[in-house]
Amino acid sequence: MKKNKLPFRKKLAQRIFNKFINVQTELHELNYFFWECTLRCNISCLHCGSDCRNDNQTKDMPYQDFLKVTDQVRKHYNPNKVMIVITGGEPLLRKDLEQCGLELYKQGYPWGFVTNGFALTKERFQNLMNSGLRSMTISLDGFEESHNWLRGNSKSFEKAVDAIKIIANEKDLVYDIVTCVNQKNIHELPAIKEFLIGLGVKKWRVFTICPIGRAKENPLLNISNEQFVEIMEFIKNCRREGKIEASYGCEGYLGTYETEVRDGFFFCRAGINIASVLADGSICACPNINHGLIQGNIYKDDFMDVWQNRFELMRNREWTKVGLCKDCKEFKWCRGNGVHLRDLENKDVLRCHYNMLQ
Repeated sequence: MKKNKLPFRKKLAQRIFNKFINVQTELHELNYFFWECTLRCNISCLHCGSDCRNDNQTKDMPYQDFLKVTDQVRKHYNPNKVMIVITGGEPLLRKDLEQCGLELYKQGYPWGFVTNGFALTKERFQNLMNSGLRSMTISLDGFEESHNWLRGNSKSFEKAVDAIKIIANEKDLVYDIVTCVNQKNIHELPAIKEFLIGLGVKKWRVFTICPIGRAKENPLLNISNEQFVEIMEFIKNCRREGKIEASYGCEGYLGTYETEVRDGFFFCRAGINIASVLADGSICACPNINHGLIQGNIYKDDFMDVWQNRFELMRNREWTKVGLCKDCKEFKWCRGNGVHLRDLENKDVLRCHYNMLQ
């Protein structure tokens, strides 16, 4: 089933959106800021893009060092309009997460974090809320067998569900649940949907797993082109049904599925609106991009100088027009896919979502 011919109205809307992208690229205003606060983790996921482990030798960055950066940022941008997202590793392993969150709140930033939920308790959650927590993302990758298989821990499903129950009815929190689809759980998607609805979940993001980090060599983590179409149709039907706000992850140009499986058109904002500080102080766009695209380090460089004057590779994507993208007629919409999917060594894209839909 061909998905490559956009209807006239959608093509017109895409052209208008491209003008918006050009303006955003020129302005490159920072509004989404990741901090990789640790590379330690309490579970061992098969698909980990950061290759985190419990005994990771990279020491946690003192949160005061990150606060020096956010203090620089708020001199240039309204902190109320810059979302801080704390990631890892597992942020809940940091005993000072609340202190850091409170200081970010005092600086004027909304902040949240991404978690596997394993270490979340009611008491810890309340302490985090008291520290200004505004958003959370929790992973649930299937039911007990499939989730625990992917997460590498026999209690992970139980803990994730407990965490979801803790946050489900909190009115002052924006949260969503993320599911990474693979060969073990793809058949469970309809049942997962009903399970989440039963828990009171309103927002659900469905991801496919990127072939990076630990996921490179595991065929069970990949899906076929036919399965990818099946996932798109499933999400589209969920959105029509209206019982839960389902969406596909932010990566990949999806042809005629654009605006039908998520809000808006595909736009990789890495280095345009999104920046990250990694655990070792490296300055980059999204936390999981190729480390060959790191632009500096907070211990050697001024963050705002790096943000304003580097990141050219993120803001002019013509260099991605090689390999599979070289002669693609959809390049004007896609711009070479997400930066995190660029293979710098082989000068090609690791995955083309558009081709998977043909």
